[in-house]
Amino acid sequence: MSDLLTTPLAKLTGILERITYHNDENGYTVARLAVEGMRDLVTVVGNFSNPAVGEQLLCEGSWISHREFGRQFSVERYSTSKPATVFAIEKYLGSGLIRGVGPVMARRMVEIFGLDTLDIIEQDPEKLLRVQGIGRQRVNGIKKAWHDQREIRNVMLYLQEKGVSALYAVKIYKNYGDESLKVVEENPYRLAQDIWGIGFKTADKIAQQIGVLPDSRLRLRAGLLHTLSEATNHGHVCLPQSKLLASASEILGCSEETISPYLQEMASENEIIAEILPNSRSLNQEPDYYHPALYFTEVGLAAQIRKRMALQPLKPVNETKFNAWLASQELTTGFSLSEEQKHAVLLALSNRFLVLTGGPGTGKTSVTNLIAKAFEARRMRIVLVSPTGRAARRLSEVTGREALTIHRALKWDPQARKFQHDEENPLECDVLIADEVSMLDEVLANQLMKATPVHAHVLFIGDSDQLPSVGAGSVLGDLLASGVVPSVRLTQVFRQAQKSLIVTSAHRIRNGDMPHLVKPSNRGDSNLIWVEIEESEEGIAQVLKLARRTLPALGYSREDIQILTPMHRGSLGVGYLNEQLQEALNPPQPECVEFMRGSHRYREKDRVIQLVNNYDKLVFNGDIGVIEKISRTDQLMHVRFSDTLVEYDFADCDELQLAYALSIHKSQGSEYRAVILVLHSSQFMMLQRNLLYTGLTRARDICILVGDMRAIGRAVKNNKTVRRHTHLAERLVNSAVPA
Repeated sequence: MSDLLTTPLAKLTGILERITYHNDENGYTVARLAVEGMRDLVTVVGNFSNPAVGEQLLCEGSWISHREFGRQFSVERYSTSKPATVFAIEKYLGSGLIRGVGPVMARRMVEIFGLDTLDIIEQDPEKLLRVQGIGRQRVNGIKKAWHDQREIRNVMLYLQEKGVSALYAVKIYKNYGDESLKVVEENPYRLAQDIWGIGFKTADKIAQQIGVLPDSRLRLRAGLLHTLSEATNHGHVCLPQSKLLASASEILGCSEETISPYLQEMASENEIIAEILPNSRSLNQEPDYYHPALYFTEVGLAAQIRKRMALQPLKPVNETKFNAWLASQELTTGFSLSEEQKHAVLLALSNRFLVLTGGPGTGKTSVTNLIAKAFEARRMRIVLVSPTGRAARRLSEVTGREALTIHRALKWDPQARKFQHDEENPLECDVLIADEVSMLDEVLANQLMKATPVHAHVLFIGDSDQLPSVGAGSVLGDLLASGVVPSVRLTQVFRQAQKSLIVTSAHRIRNGDMPHLVKPSNRGDSNLIWVEIEESEEGIAQVLKLARRTLPALGYSREDIQILTPMHRGSLGVGYLNEQLQEALNPPQPECVEFMRGSHRYREKDRVIQLVNNYDKLVFNGDIGVIEKISRTDQLMHVRFSDTLVEYDFADCDELQLAYALSIHKSQGSEYRAVILVLHSSQFMMLQRNLLYTGLTRARDICILVGDMRAIGRAVKNNKTVRRHTHLAERLVNSAVPA
């Protein structure tokens, strides 16, 4: 009988005085409670949806003894009520719960209204005008914030009831407003499509909680769309039918036979585009399926390129005059050109579209400068662009000409929700030079080509041995694979570049040979150093030492140094390295404000990277900035990107990630004076030749490779890359293929 008896839960009631830790992803919280009759604050631990300082908590649970932190109250369930004392109301309002009300304003409000303060805000907010510092505009702001907070709490409670994290409640409310609960209840799968950070699994969990059946039409169609969207995260523009059905079956937990009719239904309704391409690279002639937006993107990009190539041929260049001009340039600069460089300049002048590729030290920059000079000598207007801000700044530095990011060159219009420059309003140029096109995905390439005048010369420059773009497509690879787009590869490594172990090792890696590895004790004037490690913990210690002491002692500032690693997870992954580097390079200071968003800590002076294109803020995937100011009262964070200060609501901060360490993919197109490149056997699945090549070639002055010989050897030998599902090359080659 004793087994049937249960110990009754202990009860504890108090005012939430301080939140020591809160994880938005799972709700786990460590907080301090002021309990009447107890001299010291009580530590409570448990899962809370959205705790606010000043709330009265009615907790049920048990007392436990923690080996390190002593006696605590473990909460199994709880309820809240409005603060019941003037002191608690002041704490509650001053906690940052309501945007625009901080500790000072909260004190003034309770000094006038006392216990009635919350009722005044709720029922008669006009009376707040009696408070010093509160005018009409702030009253309106407080009214809206109070209303929003109430609705956000309703969304949070709803999500909590469905067993889903309340992390995204603010974003849901910002997106749908007072329609939030209606949208979630009618079609929770919209969340995955509309809101950054909410995935299909979260939406599916809500759907199951509200009674959506596993084999329902709503769920299976949403799952197919999600599978196609997920494929773009791996670079695919489309998926063959067999792969789409297999992947969707795994995600949905349903048979392919169950899903297939809905795929055909969506294709017949053009919600998904199905296409069988003649002479495609597919092994069997099964249809490929596209999201409509990506289908028309690929078709449009191919059409833009083919249109230029179909124009009447340009007048041949007078080679006598051309050679005389080249000779004068060599005389002026004192720089002797190779035959392949001269040929590259001639091809750029002779073709409306040219791809220029080559590895480090082969003179791509010199050729680019010379091509620009040649067009300028013809009085032609040139626009220089690059996919990221960092790459654009570098292009500007090496050419001595203004260079813009593609987004800024095309001028996004937030009101019209489109670029100002397009086919109807093209860029004012006769020549477009785009650098780092290995980073260029099909969507951005299509936007760029649509905005470039048909008569203009187009020069795409990139290193085809680098990793492909983060976004969908393989533009540079497909242009070269088509065989119909004029291209030139620079192969000769110049004598000055041959002195750099970074350059010579990059070419060795490209050819499948091991790089030249020099240990610190034998460094001399080498710019490629190998720090050997065995265990990953040793690697963390070495990275911290190099970033804090070794490289600064050699004259490199914090801004000069970038840590690169192949993976996001693991002890040598981006996430954990950033946590350790934040504490080492930007430790907490009394005057330095910080806040937590989920399990991520943001601190003033932190280096951060934008993870998604945000056209409203005009910041884009890959932009790197520094947090200048955090305001808990206004729930805002201000980040400096180059010469632009951008404002983020706390709810939008998951668009940012610490950037002391970056994935090698995210570093594409950037150049850093000093790179610490992590390569360890624990990252086995990610170790590839183009990944090592890309990471190494991000370094300008010095690269310190932290890793073990097995990992380096594995990366050099592994030249297998997953082919991306795209058909840009076929559309360029075959006139029977839509373009």
